[in-house]
Amino acid sequence: MVDITHKSNTLREATAQAIVKVGSQQTIDLINAGEIPKGDVFEMSRAAGLLGVKKTPDLLPDCHPLPIEYTGVEYQIEGLEITILMTVKTIYKTGVEVEAMHGASIVALNMYDMLKPVDKQVEISNIKLLNKTGGKSSYNKSTEGLTCKVVVCSDTVSKGEKEDKGGKLIISKMEKFGLDTSYEIIPDEAQEIKKQIENLSTDLLIFTGGTGASPRDITPDTIRPLLDITLNGVEEEMRRYGQERMPYAMLSRSVAGIKNKCVILAVPGSTGGVSDCLNAIFPHLFHVFHVLKGGGH
Repeated sequence: MVDITHKSNTLREATAQAIVKVGSQQTIDLINAGEIPKGDVFEMSRAAGLLGVKKTPDLLPDCHPLPIEYTGVEYQIEGLEITILMTVKTIYKTGVEVEAMHGASIVALNMYDMLKPVDKQVEISNIKLLNKTGGKSSYNKSTEGLTCKVVVCSDTVSKGEKEDKGGKLIISKMEKFGLDTSYEIIPDEAQEIKKQIENLSTDLLIFTGGTGASPRDITPDTIRPLLDITLNGVEEEMRRYGQERMPYAMLSRSVAGIKNKCVILAVPGSTGGVSDCLNAIFPHLFHVFHVLKGGGH
């Protein structure tokens, strides 16, 4: 089973279809009249489909159990074909496309079972996903032309006494998003941090290190007064996400804001803290550059 512990809950929706083709118009008429011997085809198949959606992880070993918060079944009749549309919604870490396809399949199979006594030519076809939304793929924004600078704030790293891992991890992640990145190491000194902000020449400036509660952790206190705007929601999300994985994240004082249309972040120096903060807010945060250019939400 794929590890989804790094993902955040978002609204996920998927619609799948299956097509049941009958052998004659007489079968369609019997369905519409409610005269199929086994009962109401549409309602019984709808109930079977709901069970099919809920039972998906019981039958498909790599599917995660998840809360099903909405399931809808629609039927469209055209000629001798009945199109089944199955829509599933959840607020969770992973999508529901397999659940929707499984549900549509079960609806079709139940219809086949109910119709076979009166029609030997029933066929099932075109089981497929029509659309899905939610997750990172739905919130990706273009990063074309965006630049990023990573600044490591650490006395020990700047002296060569310790290897930087957090900054390199940020670079790796930003490059995967397509950003042109640069890198600098500075001591955890207020004047050095201020220089980075006074000489802005990038779209995204990420400081790593100095966000804790020790006497030398001055990065947040230095950055905050220099910001034009504080992105409170971004800060809240980094801490919320971190605390779900590591209780000590409540001690982090990560910062997010904007200065002269440059987005500035201050995240922890540990690789775990860096990873959690970036997973929490990217790629969704790239939407802010669309907004800064005058685009709407």
